[in-house]
Amino acid sequence: MSTRIETLTPETTTGEAKELFNTVQKKLGFIPNLIKVFGNSPATLKSYLSLGDLTASGNLSNKFREQLALAIAETNTCNYCLSAHSVIGKMNGLTEVEIEQSRQGLSNNAKTQAGLNFAQEITAKRGQVSNEAIKNIKAAGYNDGDILEIVLNVVSNTLTNYVNHIAQTKIDFPNVEAGKFSVETN
Repeated sequence: MSTRIETLTPETTTGEAKELFNTVQKKLGFIPNLIKVFGNSPATLKSYLSLGDLTASGNLSNKFREQLALAIAETNTCNYCLSAHSVIGKMNGLTEVEIEQSRQGLSNNAKTQAGLNFAQEITAKRGQVSNEAIKNIKAAGYNDGDILEIVLNVVSNTLTNYVNHIAQTKIDFPNVEAGKFSVETN
């Protein structure tokens, strides 16, 4: 399957996109296809990388941010991001069961569960969350800053989900498909 937006190659890319590719190569050791698609617009690629840096600088742990990414990708049915964040989630300490639970908005930790549910509601309802959702997330121990950081993570992940849908980005991670679960999560 070819993508609907060109997947650039690091060897032939020049200018600002090439510089950004080099930065990603140094950080990850490779350049994922999503980055190669984003390279068509250096402004969009820089925005994506900046959002990643900003979410990483917040109060939410890497592990929880990966759980959010999985819940958001499942809600948006983004197989590319499910595949990528299953690998990245393992690198950040998630087990196979936690990965599958996160995709379903589930966690053995009540606070994490509340955060995942909130992110799913933001995603599914395009930000039009209920007063009850705000009450529940605060009751679970999240403050206003944490709530805004969850929103930031939803925005960052939704950007990648939508770009992958539009481009039909070729998955370059072990394939994970939305709605298909392989591990018992109970």
